[in-house]
Formats: sequence, structure tokens, C-alpha cells
Amino acid sequence: MRSAFRTVPPLLLSCLLLAGCSSVSLGTSTPSETQSPPTGAPAGSGRAIAVGAGPQKHYTVQKQPPARSCHYRYLNAEPLEDPTCTPGAISPAVTQTNLASTICRKGGYTSGVRPSTYVTGKEKKLNAASYGFTGRMADAEYDHLISLQLGGDPNDYRNLWVEPADPGHRKGSGVNNAKDPVETKLHTAVCKGTVTLAAAQQAIATDWTTALNTLHLS
Repeated sequence: MRSAFRTVPPLLLSCLLLAGCSSVSLGTSTPSETQSPPTGAPAGSGRAIAVGAGPQKHYTVQKQPPARSCHYRYLNAEPLEDPTCTPGAISPAVTQTNLASTICRKGGYTSGVRPSTYVTGKEKKLNAASYGFTGRMADAEYDHLISLQLGGDPNDYRNLWVEPADPGHRKGSGVNNAKDPVETKLHTAVCKGTVTLAAAQQAIATDWTTALNTLHLS
């Protein structure tokens, strides 16, 4: 009678004969080898934007990135955020279908969702340490990367950064940033239906200095 072991592959036969061998890799993939990219990874031409907690009745001071772990970028001397520390975050309370009752309603939306200066003042100091900012705090804006008027999350640390003053800014003259009119133009375009909310959010989160050109609004 022919031994059954003769039909068994040599590798498997050796394993069966050795004490303590419990499994053999046959080259098949496992679930861990086919996992999807993590949330927030690039998807197509734009990266996914995180969704924050949205407006709160009572805001608390948010933990910021470690000191000096964030680094400014500059384009034509204009300051840009560190995309790792400040990738942007949107509010779940603002959607394309409810624009008329949120960011586009008359009477103002932003004042009702903006955190108090008691909260943002503390966060600003912590975030300045994150970015290693050593300039005059009064000349720097604690800025929502995706502005509140574009449905940015009000108090998610991923959507807030200490934005230095523009080049040529006179020291001690207060906050004056070229990003602000960009936000206003995008808000107007969204409320007129010229661009979608998602497109405006993506453009300003990617690079506020090129957002208007990207959307053909300049």
C-alpha cells in the first residue's frame, strides 16, 4: 500500500512531522494586507476633510499639538499653516442642503457658533507654542483654516492656527490678513450657488492663497 505522505507537499510533510508546528503559510493574503487607507488619506484629487463636533453650548479649551511640532510654510511671503497640525475640519451642522438656514441666512450665523474669547485666548497661546510663534500676539489671528462662514468647525484644534501677520504689516497695528477677503469671496460664491460648499472647503483647506484661482473666482 502506497504511503499517503507521498502525496503531501514536502514543506507540509516536514511541518506535520515536527512537534509544535501548528500552521504553514501558503502565500494567501490576510485581511491586514488588504486594508483600506485610513480616514483622512488622499482620495482622488483632494484629501478627505475631517468632521468635527460642530457647534456646542459650552466650549472647552482644546489640547493643541506639542510645542514647536508645527511649522509654517510661506508662499510669496504669505504664511500658510502646517497641513499635518492644521489640516482643517468641517462642522456637521452645515451642509449643502441647509445653507439658507445656516451660513447663508441673514442675521449672521458665525456669531452664534463662535467660541468665547476666554476659550480661544487660552488656545491661541497654546497653539502659538505649537508653531513656535514669537511675534506680537495682538498682530496674529487665531484663525479658522476653514472659516466659520464656510462651515468650518468652530473649535476643533485641527481647524485653528495662529496666523502671523501678512508681509509689510506694520507692527502693533493689529490683525490684518489677506486670507479674510478670500473667505468672504468664497462665502458669497457658495451662497450664490456659483460653487458648492464642499468645493470651497476643499480649496481653502488645500491652499488659501490659490483657492480663488482654483475655483475660477479671481
